[in-house]
Amino acid sequence: MTVGEERQREDTPGASRSAAHPFVSLSRAAFKGFVRDKAAMFFTILFPLMFLVILGLLFGDGGSSRLKVGAVGQGPVLTALERSGAVEVVDVASADEAEQQVKAGDLPAYVAQDGDNVTLRFAASDQTRAGTVVGLVRGVVSEANVRATGQPPTFTLDAARVEDESLRPIQFLTPGLLSWAVSMSAVFGAALTLVMWRKNQVLRRLRLAPVRPMTILGSRIAVSLVIAVSQGVIFVGVAMLPVFGLQLSGSWWLAIPLLLLGTLSFFAIGMLVGAFAKTEEAATGAANLIVLPMAFLSGAFFPMDQVPQWLRTLSLAFPMRHLNEGMSDVLVRGQGVDAILLPAVILIGFTVVVGFVASRVFRWEKS
Repeated sequence: MTVGEERQREDTPGASRSAAHPFVSLSRAAFKGFVRDKAAMFFTILFPLMFLVILGLLFGDGGSSRLKVGAVGQGPVLTALERSGAVEVVDVASADEAEQQVKAGDLPAYVAQDGDNVTLRFAASDQTRAGTVVGLVRGVVSEANVRATGQPPTFTLDAARVEDESLRPIQFLTPGLLSWAVSMSAVFGAALTLVMWRKNQVLRRLRLAPVRPMTILGSRIAVSLVIAVSQGVIFVGVAMLPVFGLQLSGSWWLAIPLLLLGTLSFFAIGMLVGAFAKTEEAATGAANLIVLPMAFLSGAFFPMDQVPQWLRTLSLAFPMRHLNEGMSDVLVRGQGVDAILLPAVILIGFTVVVGFVASRVFRWEKS
């Protein structure tokens, strides 16, 4: 049924106004088109969810796999090293055998104790693991030396984690991957819809129909928001399964308005891409060129403290960075409204600016 026919139904006595309203009709048609598009369903829901499942299973142990260190001989240092729980001590028959395993890459280091002599040999190819082992062994030896003197230690250390004891990597993966999924859905959905509607002259017919442009735009935005909320429900629901163990903080509901604002920002990007792209292939390529680097530079796949400072500064220009951090604060860290105020303002500003640019370059028909 065309928009014109629905307008005639609206003038017919007894016709349902809700069924004939252009906004409702366009929204229903766009949502049905999304549901019937198997490729769109896969890349919007299943593809990012697959990353959540795979990464959640890979890191589901919360990093419980410990560094293995070879141990040769017996003594209080080796006993203290094993009791520390920081490394997994593997007994090796001789120092020569342990050294061969270190050289072969089977062990990062080994510790040998013969009486009061402690020997540490490590592979410098991995400086991070080498530094960890050297620092740990030095600490254990220093503590053993203090105990041997019979004097009480002058300084004491109180070490404890600041997060909840049940914290698991899935609680950091979920906000980041959800931000990525929402960005893909909004950017690709807006860009491809605009390109296809222009190519198939749907925009031309809608322009001639008695439907306001804001009604057309509003219906597509409404569908994107519904899809985003559905993605959030599915992602959080899967992450809360016992195999993953996501635990929501008390302020988890604050992620909902932030998710909606992020969707609007990415939708504006999609509108800008769709305004310039002339084919579906061009729109897909441009959207990938924007979304993928943004995801990697916004902490969706790994923490931002592992990248250089200049990249961290650059990522502040991306809406996904602010969406990811805002949702992490309320979903994982239990922060309140203050945590989402700045991200919300940035997302709104980004939407207004990019949306304005997209409206200025918007074309109803192919040039």
